[in-house]
Amino acid sequence: MTILGAIKREQRKLEKQAAKLQQQLNGLQAAAKALGNSAGRELDKAERRVMSAAARAKISAAMKKRWSKVRAGAKKAVS
Repeated sequence: MTILGAIKREQRKLEKQAAKLQQQLNGLQAAAKALGNSAGRELDKAERRVMSAAARAKISAAMKKRWSKVRAGAKKAVS
């Protein structure tokens, strides 16, 4: 088995995979086109999630508590 032969086989294998992926991509593009512009709008603009002030405060407090534990552990390790 020569190196050139192995490279050629690998090249053919990758070209087959590329052709298969191109067919799948074409199918997806056709499906998106069939759905019309409605699919494009959904992908373009995602709704922002809104978090309440109470939820932000709760998450902040939890993170501060976790980091204080980490810092306390680091001080013990240094001492």
